[in-house]
Amino acid sequence: MAVTLASMVLGFGREVVYAKYFGASWQLDSFLAAAIVPTILFGVFNGALVSALVPIFSDYLATDRDEEAWRLATTLLIVAGVILTAAATVGFWFAPLYVPLIAHFPPERLGATITLTRWLMPTIVATSLSGIVAAMLNAHHRFAAAAFQGVVLNIAVIAVVTFGVGQYGVLSLVFGTLLGYCAQLAVQLPAFFTLGRFRLAIDLHHPGLKRVLEMLGPIAIGSAAGQLALFFDRSFASGLSEGSISAMNYAAKVVGFPQQIFVTAIATVIFPIFASQFANRNRAAMRRSVATGLQMVVFLTLPSALGLIALAGPIVSTLFQRGAFTPEATAFCASLLPYAAAGLVALAANVVLTRCTFACGEVRWPVTVSVLSVALNVILSIIWLPSLGARGLLLANTVSQTLQTIALGFIAWSLLGGFDLMAIVRSFLKVVGCSAIMVGVLVAVQSFEPPVTGGDLARIVSLCEHLAFGAAVFLGLARLFDSEEVHLAIALLVRRQPPRDLMPLP
Repeated sequence: MAVTLASMVLGFGREVVYAKYFGASWQLDSFLAAAIVPTILFGVFNGALVSALVPIFSDYLATDRDEEAWRLATTLLIVAGVILTAAATVGFWFAPLYVPLIAHFPPERLGATITLTRWLMPTIVATSLSGIVAAMLNAHHRFAAAAFQGVVLNIAVIAVVTFGVGQYGVLSLVFGTLLGYCAQLAVQLPAFFTLGRFRLAIDLHHPGLKRVLEMLGPIAIGSAAGQLALFFDRSFASGLSEGSISAMNYAAKVVGFPQQIFVTAIATVIFPIFASQFANRNRAAMRRSVATGLQMVVFLTLPSALGLIALAGPIVSTLFQRGAFTPEATAFCASLLPYAAAGLVALAANVVLTRCTFACGEVRWPVTVSVLSVALNVILSIIWLPSLGARGLLLANTVSQTLQTIALGFIAWSLLGGFDLMAIVRSFLKVVGCSAIMVGVLVAVQSFEPPVTGGDLARIVSLCEHLAFGAAVFLGLARLFDSEEVHLAIALLVRRQPPRDLMPLP
């Protein structure tokens, strides 16, 4: 939790650096468009590898077959390294063919985007190998090293852009990203090697390799479907006014803050617990874990989403309005933030439900739902783009993610033979009530306060006061209504210890 928080703070520092030097400009639009292909490939390979490997590694470790797990891990590292290096090479040479399909820019901007895309190709190798290493560490319940990936990435980008933007311009973004992704792999290797079982060997006949391939194919398709939503967002936005891609990216980063802090921490811990419980055939514990995970998601993300909506203007201006980021850019980005925040609860719930289904070995139905969700997202984007512009793209994301959550809930329900739905509903109603009162209080406070004058420090102090006040109101009401999620949050996030009934069997 602490490392994830540090990573997100540094991530915001990175976005502040972007805003200061590039604002909502065509240069940043070009970089974000160039990053989409490496981002898609990273999401496909890294996300699919982690989702497929954690249950398999956990199964080997739970049945005292550690040596087989390590032989499989080293084989995958070597094979993936070769395949991804070849993929990066192909992506480099064919960039002029596929980049125009992503970015609908004028010729001079399109040429710059192609150059940036080529520079970013090597990142898919380092990030995907990081996924294999992280899966092995997570299967051993070693989470800290993998959590540091975001810290070193953001430090590298901030340092390189700050000191190199004057000489290299937008290329400093690329150089910082390259260095950061290599550092993500390097920071995990000491913990990986200290587990003590690594042997440089390859076993193409390993029985686990077939299991990986059987799970990896469908999961990769699902991951690709999810990443394609980002592809279409940036492709559609590239035809809008200058800075639309950048503004959507800033809004997404703000919404990603509570998601990364809370949801990623919970999902990282709960996934190997799911896998261990399934390996030990403990379905009752899995049902409790799913209900608890969803209750925690609602408790942490719903007030966060409503708080972001209530404080959209102050948040955007405090974080980004300096240098090249003008008041007009602040107004544009703040107008997009509510549409992005509305999908936070569904996005977070999807993480828990997907982890549950993958831990149960079911990949085809979740993948099908993911593909259909992306198709619906594209259709809604096309419908709403002419009238709502960038807001329509974000609204399409929210609607498709919400429907995806409902479908995944049905799948998890059928796999586990049900779970305590009424506990989740009761929790949801309590959180909605507490959050609504919190928003009303925040809106009332803002209406009576004079505009903030002074520099950055005054805006930061004012925003922190509002955030702390809103959090205090919500938590006070939650304690008043005796919400059990308060105690669960302390156990899962502060003490870093799941409740006893969530722990896997020894």
